Amino acid sequence: MALNSKLAKENNVQVREMIEQKQKSRSFLTIFEKIIPILLFLFATLSIITTIGIIYTLLIETIHFFSAVPIWDFFSGTNLKPLSQNPEFGVLPLLNGTIISSLIAMLVAGPIGLMAAIYLSEYASDKVRRILKPLLEVLAGIPTIVYGFFAFTFVTPVIRSIWPDVAATNILSPGIVMGVMIIPMIASLSEDAMNAVPNSIREGALAMGATKLESTFKIVIPAALSGIISSFVLGISRAIGETMIVTIASGSSKNFTFDITQSMQTMTAYIVEVAGGEAPAGSTIYYSLYAVAMTLFVFTLIMNLLARYISRKFREEY
Repeated sequence: MALNSKLAKENNVQVREMIEQKQKSRSFLTIFEKIIPILLFLFATLSIITTIGIIYTLLIETIHFFSAVPIWDFFSGTNLKPLSQNPEFGVLPLLNGTIISSLIAMLVAGPIGLMAAIYLSEYASDKVRRILKPLLEVLAGIPTIVYGFFAFTFVTPVIRSIWPDVAATNILSPGIVMGVMIIPMIASLSEDAMNAVPNSIREGALAMGATKLESTFKIVIPAALSGIISSFVLGISRAIGETMIVTIASGSSKNFTFDITQSMQTMTAYIVEVAGGEAPAGSTIYYSLYAVAMTLFVFTLIMNLLARYISRKFREEY
């Protein structure tokens, strides 16, 4: 009897200790559960805070620039001569170079990327797709400075051998190479959009007597149009923000011209030039860097908002 009583007391002690340990661990978990949402919220707002900081920095310095240069002269001027005795700060030559190089890039990347996406999504076997898609995406991993030297040392001489009037530094060569660079983006995003189209729609079209080609161009592509257009707009945004290719292969001539055989400068290339140390801090030339950067920021923001609008407008849900 005494032995049973002793065992019962020991069991009660063990149970009590287990309960206390459980309560301690539960209290720790409760504190941990309260901390985790706060940490996750901080991580979620980090990008927003960073964006606000970037906008604040650009805005403050841009205001300094426009206090010295009229905003109308900046956005309507066709001459950009920041280092002359009578400096001029017209941004149109930079906008012109940026738009032309991006359009050339899209003329190269758009058809090739879309055709590659169609083949991978509709015609390639699983084995071929597993081989070709990683090889295609290798292009996205090549550093842009390598693309720049490729444009300058290989593409430009080839173009000049065919078209002698092309200058040693021109906007055509970097535009073509930028197009090659963004092919993986357009092909991958377009393929994902086409793969999202249900197979039942394809099978229904084939059952009605449509050929594979008719099913692709009349059924699949219209159904995936929102994703395809978004990939094109994102590709343009990528080309607009490209720096090293145009800096190396297009030169630094601030020409306001539509001749693609001539050298032009883009907004990103101008930022690299000014940030290289030629402009003393606090000067008008120095502040022009921020004005151009703010223009580039607004430009790319508009393109991204356009991509979101198009994606929502043409999105089809199944």
